[in-house]
Amino acid sequence: MFIKNNTVQLADGYLNKTPLFQFLLLSCVFALWSAAAALNDVLITQFRSIFDLSHFASALVQSAFYGAYFLVAIPAAVVVKKTTYKFAILLGLALYILGCLMFFPASVAGTYTMFLAAIFCIAIGLSFLETSCNTYSAMIGAPNHATLRLNVSHTINAMGYIVGLLLGKYLIFQEGVNVEQMMASLQGAELEAFKMQMLQQTLAPYKWLVGVIATVAILIAVTEYPRCKAVRGEQQTAPSFGETLSYLIGNRRFLKGVVTQFAYVGMQVAVWSFTIRLALELAPGMNERDAANYLLYAFIMYFLGKLVANYLFTKTSQENVLQLYSTLGFISLVYVALVPDFSAVWVAVMTSAFFAPCWATIFASTLQAVDTRYTETAGGFVVMAIIGGAIVPVIQGAVADAVNMQLSFIVSACCFAIVFSYFMAEKKHKQSAEFLALQPE
Repeated sequence: MFIKNNTVQLADGYLNKTPLFQFLLLSCVFALWSAAAALNDVLITQFRSIFDLSHFASALVQSAFYGAYFLVAIPAAVVVKKTTYKFAILLGLALYILGCLMFFPASVAGTYTMFLAAIFCIAIGLSFLETSCNTYSAMIGAPNHATLRLNVSHTINAMGYIVGLLLGKYLIFQEGVNVEQMMASLQGAELEAFKMQMLQQTLAPYKWLVGVIATVAILIAVTEYPRCKAVRGEQQTAPSFGETLSYLIGNRRFLKGVVTQFAYVGMQVAVWSFTIRLALELAPGMNERDAANYLLYAFIMYFLGKLVANYLFTKTSQENVLQLYSTLGFISLVYVALVPDFSAVWVAVMTSAFFAPCWATIFASTLQAVDTRYTETAGGFVVMAIIGGAIVPVIQGAVADAVNMQLSFIVSACCFAIVFSYFMAEKKHKQSAEFLALQPE
């Protein structure tokens, strides 16, 4: 190994301090999977026009993407448990590269199904990355800074959304071209040639991603990483999967965290999936590249929201911060759903700031409700909750088809209400625990 680890691991798996280079390199992986997620939002708009899809059918891009998380998260957690976090990360990066390469035959075949298969393969790799990296970021240092570390990693994750959207905007969308209008004006051989040209453009960002992913994988491979797993005594054996499952099912705080993560991810994916479409519907004549600017602004707000949240975490409890963010987010999404003018797009953009601390804080808070013997598998179950990103957008898409695009955002508003109720319950739990701790024995 070229870069050594000089930390001391504690019995519970945490470290005496955070190894800075290892942590920053690990955090770079967070940006890689958010870049792929941002490209999905561009692909939904592109595929809907090229393949003449309904809002419901175009949302299947997210179903393929996040459905893979649901199927692979527990196998990924088993890999982490049997091997190391580092091995699982390298395996995830290799599968990510394979999925990117599958875009090349998909663009030649020119079928929606082939593209969904490539996206599914990418998501399998990302499931390994999220299952390992989220838990690892929380563990790679002192336990009292676990939530802060995870939020710092997710601040870098926010930058990946911006980069992914820029790649999609400039390499997939053509300047001054409205794909839907162009296709309506063409027919026969000209129409088929235009479709193939548009599909070929989807390859460009994935060529760049392959190079970046390979570079990060090489750096991780030559860097020594700590194990960050709880040390067991001579008489203590690792819990079986059945024992772990029984424990987690009986842990109500853990289950509430999983449900909340499901609702949050579904809401975030749904809002971002339909932001471009909302702008196009409220401003007829706008082209896809110009409409993508609003999603870019949303990702910038997401990044800024993380910076503000990280500061607020130093001033008050994470429960207070998340209750504030979820209240403002709920109000914003109700506005998007009910106010019938273009200001709704700007409010949808602003809502992304209130998404910012949700995933990392829900993840860390849920793991804190679990005994460290079950951490690896528990992390896998929390990542499985990403299936919300496969289900909620489809529900919102169905509402958009049945009623209208704007009113469909009420689905996401309901999800923000679930986030609020979770952190209200967490605050009450911690206050009760503090009260009991102060009572004389």
